[in-house]
Amino acid sequence: MSHANARLTPAGRLIMVQRIGSGRAVAHVAAEMGISRTTAWRWWRRFREHGTAGLVDRSSVAHGHPRRTGACVEARVRIMRHLTRRGPVFIADKLGLQASTVGRVLRRHGVSLLRGLDPVTGTVIRASRRSAKRYEHDHPGSLIHVDVKKLGRIPDGGGWRLHSRVAYAEIHDDEKGVTAGCRAR
Repeated sequence: MSHANARLTPAGRLIMVQRIGSGRAVAHVAAEMGISRTTAWRWWRRFREHGTAGLVDRSSVAHGHPRRTGACVEARVRIMRHLTRRGPVFIADKLGLQASTVGRVLRRHGVSLLRGLDPVTGTVIRASRRSAKRYEHDHPGSLIHVDVKKLGRIPDGGGWRLHSRVAYAEIHDDEKGVTAGCRAR
């Protein structure tokens, strides 16, 4: 997604390809827009191949994952987790896999922590952070949130046990021990 200070937003890209489409040189349009010729050619090529849909930002996620664990291995890991209710090290030892691979598979399927599973049935009983219920409201002030903290006993009067205090001060010419100690007695 484009940020506010991006050279080209989707609207700016559309203006750029319209200028190029009207017959102007790509290098001149790129200089006007403050981008490189390579970038201008990239957006022009995408526009020719996909139309205006090619001018929006794409996801940066890889299109394929060739080293991903196979579906049959993932199924075996999930079945083993359900049957044994044990951790990745135990499952990895039984299936002949690396513990990190088993942990990654369990995390991908939302059963990475044993404490989130029912000890008897093995079903998920605690919501993960991704599936936690959140409450949102359409405008500020539509929800009042109050946090309450219970404190210990506070006696009447707010806890002030000393009812009278006396303050005494003197100004002396020096800070010698004899001068300071004469009033301390």
